[in-house]
Amino acid sequence: MKRTRVHWNLLVASLVLLSSCASPSKDQGNGKTKQPNILFIPVDDLRPEFGAYGSDYVITPNMDRLADQGVTFTRTYCQEAVCNPSRASLLTGLRPDSIKVWDLQTEFRKTMPNVVTLPQYFKQNGYHTVGLGKAFHNNDPDTISWSEVPQHLAGFPFDPDAVYLNDENLKIQKEKIEALKAAGKSRIDPCGHWYVKANATEIADADDDAYYDGAQTTEAIEILKRLKSEEKPFFLSVGYYRPHLPFNAPKKYWDMYNRDSIPLAENQFVPEGVPGYLIHGEAELRGYSDTHDLPLPSEEPWDEDRQREIKHGYYASVTYTDAQIGRLLKALDELGLAENTLVVLWGDHGWKLGEHNGWCKQTTYEIDTHVPMIFSGAGVKAKGKETNALTEFVDIYPTLCDMAGIKIPDYLQGTSVAPLLENPDLEWKSAAFSQFLLGRYGRTKTIPFEQMGYAMRTDQFRYVEWYKWVDDKKGEYLRTELYDHEIDPQENKNRAEDPKYKKTIEELAKQLKAGWRNAKPKN
Repeated sequence: MKRTRVHWNLLVASLVLLSSCASPSKDQGNGKTKQPNILFIPVDDLRPEFGAYGSDYVITPNMDRLADQGVTFTRTYCQEAVCNPSRASLLTGLRPDSIKVWDLQTEFRKTMPNVVTLPQYFKQNGYHTVGLGKAFHNNDPDTISWSEVPQHLAGFPFDPDAVYLNDENLKIQKEKIEALKAAGKSRIDPCGHWYVKANATEIADADDDAYYDGAQTTEAIEILKRLKSEEKPFFLSVGYYRPHLPFNAPKKYWDMYNRDSIPLAENQFVPEGVPGYLIHGEAELRGYSDTHDLPLPSEEPWDEDRQREIKHGYYASVTYTDAQIGRLLKALDELGLAENTLVVLWGDHGWKLGEHNGWCKQTTYEIDTHVPMIFSGAGVKAKGKETNALTEFVDIYPTLCDMAGIKIPDYLQGTSVAPLLENPDLEWKSAAFSQFLLGRYGRTKTIPFEQMGYAMRTDQFRYVEWYKWVDDKKGEYLRTELYDHEIDPQENKNRAEDPKYKKTIEELAKQLKAGWRNAKPKN
């Protein structure tokens, strides 16, 4: 996709004030400001590989339609490529080092008990906020963020990603449960269900609502019907679990793909010039009953038939979730809510499907930190456009405030992208920032000490500095990575030791040290 850039103009006087180029609409009946409803759609493990992002083989007609009615952000980056830190950062508007959430276990309410989350702030400013599915991390509904205490759907486990329907998988689950009982162990969740995983994929001859994402969409539509009669504007979050593992989806979505024609990753090798343990995350996939043979990134690539099976499952799961999003959008139209509803769709981080001979997430590389983000509907003027501006997940909180006419809290660490929803070609940030903590969990526990990688993405480069991580603080410098996207968009070779990049590295090191505040758009 070819894109053009134009020079910054004077349309944007400030990015952190209440005023915006996309202000709430006026109610023609009484002249009062009419705040938009917000439909907030997080999608777990969704990488920017579908129609709106140039893919011609991933079937997503509904997300593509959403993009046609909004602005697609082609260069948005999460702040850390793993669920809990990414979501905690986005929903507080603060970066991982500020909220001190770098892993799956830490709860942001324990590190920052008084922080005001995005839905909580909207609730404080007159919105009726409702959360369904996965917004925060699985075990953290954060009840004070919502006007209604989040309700779990009856019949599903507390963490409903591992829902199985086929006899083979149910048998595996039963055997694992019996083994746990015999060992005197329990994995019973707060809803009274055993949480055990079986195979990494499932093709079920079942209705959409047999899995959680379909059932919660049916519930969300009923909630929309109720919210229509509310006097307050609403903030409704409908968070989808697929395409998170296991890749379980109704058979009709699998049938939309020809497995033999699914392309495999071109770069099935660890980047040249880096230690192999920097490519990881695959332990998540290896933990399923039929994928224990998954090789390490430093080993020979996995059997191609297995690769295609997993990619087939991922794409079928994406298409399944896309169908549920289509049901939501259809309900907005039929209920007469679409005209005054702003929709934001985002995937919490990228995901490796064989790239760098790795699987899953949890690195500082482009494949894991590059994420989809689409703003669509009410107040979005540049409909059907895309922007190549460097943007970040911490930008969502101030943007939604801006679009709703709510004062942007001055402590937020992102920038409202509302001006880009009118003029997508504005000059914007000079860099986006991500990080990742190695050695705290998963296979990376095998390295001798924890390490924190700080990554910066500019127009041309990805620059990463690694440090020892001691008592949750940056320690001794370890190494540098540099990838030149002009000649190496897949990040296959670390050029940090190439003498011709010496001056570039010196400049990027200064820019990384100056940080996100120095990278904000210039007025």
